[in-house]
Amino acid sequence: MTRVSTIASVTLLRALRKSVALAAVLLSGSALSHGQEKPSDVISTAIDVRPEDLLVQPPGANWVSYNGDYTGRRFSNLAEITPANVGNLRTQWIFHLRDSTGLEVTPVAVDGILFVTSANDAFALDARTGRAIWHYSRPVTAGLIDDAAQHHNRGVAIWHSRVFLETDNAHLLCLDARSGHLLWDVAYAEGNKNYGATSAPLVVKDKVIVGTSGGDDGVRGFVAAFDAETGKQAWRLWTIPGPGEFGSESWPGDLYLRGGGTTWMPGTYDPDLNTIYWGTSNAAPDFDGAPRPGDDLYTACVLAIDPDSGKMKWFFQFTPHDLYDYDATETPVLIDAVYQGQPRKLLVQANRNGFFYVLDRTNGKFLSAVPFVAHLNWAKGIDAEGRPIRTGLEPSDKGTEICPSMIGATNWFSPSYNPATHLFYFLALEECGIFYRKPETFAEGHAYYATGVKRAPGGRREKILLAYNLDTGAFDWRYPQAGDGGSAGGTMTTAGGLVFFGDDAESFEAVEAKTGKPLWHFTTGQRFQASPMSYAVLGKQYVAIASGNDVFSFGLP
Repeated sequence: MTRVSTIASVTLLRALRKSVALAAVLLSGSALSHGQEKPSDVISTAIDVRPEDLLVQPPGANWVSYNGDYTGRRFSNLAEITPANVGNLRTQWIFHLRDSTGLEVTPVAVDGILFVTSANDAFALDARTGRAIWHYSRPVTAGLIDDAAQHHNRGVAIWHSRVFLETDNAHLLCLDARSGHLLWDVAYAEGNKNYGATSAPLVVKDKVIVGTSGGDDGVRGFVAAFDAETGKQAWRLWTIPGPGEFGSESWPGDLYLRGGGTTWMPGTYDPDLNTIYWGTSNAAPDFDGAPRPGDDLYTACVLAIDPDSGKMKWFFQFTPHDLYDYDATETPVLIDAVYQGQPRKLLVQANRNGFFYVLDRTNGKFLSAVPFVAHLNWAKGIDAEGRPIRTGLEPSDKGTEICPSMIGATNWFSPSYNPATHLFYFLALEECGIFYRKPETFAEGHAYYATGVKRAPGGRREKILLAYNLDTGAFDWRYPQAGDGGSAGGTMTTAGGLVFFGDDAESFEAVEAKTGKPLWHFTTGQRFQASPMSYAVLGKQYVAIASGNDVFSFGLP
């Protein structure tokens, strides 16, 4: 059962409608840029995210998707906030969401309205004040396991006046952006109760593209696309090949039905190449490779996919025969640059396995990889074809110390890239773990790790903000964090010359993009499990991030 609650009063709604309509006229967003007449005094005229609006890069007043635009760079073109005035940033509003174990959402901003999620709930907020316009509520699902049981949700996608949301039990919901009313509901992962979903969808043209969670729980991963108008499935690409398909030799018997390779983060998209890039998770069972010999395609990969047909164009596997839970779901960032003396269309990823990769995204060709953490012992390096040169360390009955730990040298929290500095920013974790292996039989309703990882006794655990220079192939600066290493706050960079991120000491920080010099921080008193974004209303720049159970918005006085 669902319900939609209208929280604002009639007076507030009228005021919001006027402010949103005015914002739509003054902003360089969709309501003006397509030559429409001045919007009337209703919210609906301001919510029309067209396919061409999703192509705008870099984002400015509107932040129309999880990463801001299709490139995954998380670079905002807004420049009102600079190193000279960032010290004057003040909290503009705080919106509290109930019944959350820690928000992982990146808000989406469209013409003065902010869309945020928590579990199976979605909210439309006045982006200037944080006041709620509407609230869609759906009960969390009982009986889920592992990640899905935490009911995390990373946000929405928008197409025209429709809002798309993945639920904890892998339903795709379509809501009316003007009211929050449910338009349709599609269950897209059935046949195994261990499926879940935690991602934000990605809209490409007229399709809504989704993935699932559950890679540690014995499910068969996939990417699927649905018609944005009707909810009808357009295509489905399985990430674990079935019997007789290329790569199936790693999956004897019916193991392909529970091989992992889930797709629990949104991908990126190159409209010129008409290709989406989507990362896949670890193989299952996580720490016991005996049942799944060989490379275990297509786990720990980035997949290049035709968004019209769902056909795979190429793949690159970062960690063949993964034994360490090194998901490759970190954002595949798309950068056009001169690299090693040639203009290239690049795909770059700071991978959970501890290496920073540069690929040619036109064909998946491996270009380079460098380690970005000091403690890395599972591999000696990466060969000329992009395959790891392994040391032979594996999980064992008695336990084996392996670096990085299963959490990874980085993880899903967002990186960013600034085209002015040519620097790529991301959070790294220095940590080793003791990896254990014990054969396990798959059962629905139970995880499928076989067995697990403990923190190395007395081991170092430190988060570091890194800035990698694509021109030099080296790190320009590093900013060690004070904290216990447990944060999962991502980054966002701006044309104003700043990098914003959730630090490891429960503070939202801004540093100078060129040097990493710390300039400003605001202590939320809550851990970060989300990544920041920026938007503007009536010419005023805001920066927002979720922390704990709250969404914070900041701006200059």
